[in-house]
Amino acid sequence: MTAPAHPSESPASRAASRPASRPLGVAAIGYAFMGKAHSNAWRNVASFFDVPAFEQKVLVGRDATAVAEAAAKYGWAESATDWRTVIERDDIDIVDICAPGWMHAEIAIAALEAGKHVLVEKPLANTLAEAELMTAAAAKARARGVQSMIGFNYRRVPALALAKELIAEDRLGTVRHVRAAYLQDWLADAQAPMTWRLRKETAGSGALGDIASHAIDQVLFLLGGQVTEVSGRLNTFVSQRPGSEGTEDVTVDDAAWATLSLTSGAIASVEVSRVATGRKNSLQIEVYGDKGSLLFDLENLNELGFLDATLPVREQGFRRILVNEPEHPYLEAWWPQGHIIGWEHTFTHQVRDFLTAIKDGTQPSPSFEEGLNVQYVLDAVEESAANKSTLTVVRH
Repeated sequence: MTAPAHPSESPASRAASRPASRPLGVAAIGYAFMGKAHSNAWRNVASFFDVPAFEQKVLVGRDATAVAEAAAKYGWAESATDWRTVIERDDIDIVDICAPGWMHAEIAIAALEAGKHVLVEKPLANTLAEAELMTAAAAKARARGVQSMIGFNYRRVPALALAKELIAEDRLGTVRHVRAAYLQDWLADAQAPMTWRLRKETAGSGALGDIASHAIDQVLFLLGGQVTEVSGRLNTFVSQRPGSEGTEDVTVDDAAWATLSLTSGAIASVEVSRVATGRKNSLQIEVYGDKGSLLFDLENLNELGFLDATLPVREQGFRRILVNEPEHPYLEAWWPQGHIIGWEHTFTHQVRDFLTAIKDGTQPSPSFEEGLNVQYVLDAVEESAANKSTLTVVRH
């Protein structure tokens, strides 16, 4: 039995003194779409990867009956409705925040101050001010050995991880421009009902924060460096939608466009929409260098297109790489060659990397600082759009 903590010990020091023999205790906050995806990852990661021992301790949600049902279904030992009480528990070492963005800052800062490692879904927060506070709290916690990471799960798509390797190996040469388009159509029907994602006070923004954050993070992930200037535009095509008590105003964007200038000299175009009829979940990325090019589409996430421009012209052309070999990122843990993986596997890879960083005492990536960099770009897009697409300098 573990001796009780000394009254003078801080929450962070108590967390740091966790007996090595005790598995890490995990609490997840939120049980809907992202909560389900993250729970699936926690439930499966140890079956495929060598990770530190952990236990799915508690799933937290506001509806006691619904969260109890979800906890039983998703493999959590218990459920709770008060996240504040949960993060005070000595048997909780990791807090996985899958709640809506308006709750991120309060929960993450409290958890970090309590000495808990924190994984939080993207975007980092609903506002730049909240993101800055979260990043400061993460830096302070890191000095005490407490780790934090933001959940940009598409970094863990093996094909995109391979794309980064090819760029780092100079297979594309000097990258001149990038095109990133993330298109969905779940709001294409003007009668699609209101949700919290369509209200600025709960979502922060619409397609911009929801999916442009992914696209912008991919640009920074693949190319490195910083975004220095932005020109952007936002648009809401359906300004009112049916709600539970009648018609409600939509107060966020349906689509966004941006042109980004990077420190490397490359230019990136970003286009996102949740009203692109026929596009279900298509994140298309094209990277063009002077020695080669890459093509990717999330709707075919096991494939990467690669053109080697150093070959004779008569031999050039995009070739399809089926990213299913053990030599490809993350794939050594899964199935024999040619047996494809899916969207849900990216969350398993994410949890694997987070647990490994905690074990090694290293900063996982993407850090809150990296999430804040994306937030600065999102803020600049909004500012540029408000100023009718004038060029906006990105803060850092």
